[in-house]
Amino acid sequence: MIVKKMDCFGEICPIPILKIEQELKKMQLGDELMLVTDHSCTIENIREVYTKKGMLMNIDEVINGVWEVIIVKR
Repeated sequence: MIVKKMDCFGEICPIPILKIEQELKKMQLGDELMLVTDHSCTIENIREVYTKKGMLMNIDEVINGVWEVIIVKR
């Protein structure tokens, strides 16, 4: 399992979603992508898009207003 970290501080949607899509194309099944963001709208969009795609996710607000999202490619 390879873990790739992506920093999306200050970026609003759709930029983080587009970056995730590009990275997922390079990943193998079971690989993990960790995204760090400071925008709650990004979290909502990630949850909506990748739940529909059947991806496993873990979303954690590590400090007030900063989230780490781990997406497992399935």
